[in-house]
Amino acid sequence: MKHPSLNKSLLELIERRLREGASIEISGMGSFELDGSQQVAFRPSDSPLIFLSYALEDRGKVKKLYKQLQKADLQPWMDCQKLMPGQNWPRAIQQTIEISDFFLGCFSKHSILKRGHFQGEVALGLEVATQFPENDVFFIPLRLDDCELPRRIAGSMHYIDLFPDWNRGVKKLVDSLERHQALRHRRKRR
Repeated sequence: MKHPSLNKSLLELIERRLREGASIEISGMGSFELDGSQQVAFRPSDSPLIFLSYALEDRGKVKKLYKQLQKADLQPWMDCQKLMPGQNWPRAIQQTIEISDFFLGCFSKHSILKRGHFQGEVALGLEVATQFPENDVFFIPLRLDDCELPRRIAGSMHYIDLFPDWNRGVKKLVDSLERHQALRHRRKRR
């Protein structure tokens, strides 16, 4: 059932907020912007949506990674950057993991010993990975320090170290994400 007045009101709100300088993004899909003739246009995102899972103690390092992924024209999703006040954060995290193109599990000596949210996100990330074709990459383990990865991950997935050379590790990650995304696009065209 269509609601023309709702559609018109929503479009007016989007246009007003854009003219005020706000950016309006639909996570994993794209963003609204004013085109050359100052009309509202939706620009689908070509960048993959990348979920960042981490322990609270590692937030500083992961925020640095988030910013570097943005600079590489990728679309990272980090709870402290994307959640809005009042948002049901457990549900938002679950939904984002389910629609993401990639899940980055950021492992450290802190995260592997903790119970709680990080472990739950990793479990959900591994579950979502089972929905991808066997040769498609979804879950990418990252080591933030010299920690031991859980056996079920270390025994079946290659990981990337972001230490001792952070920039080299990030470059390897970005190259991998771009390569896997390009492979997906080629498969879809067939």
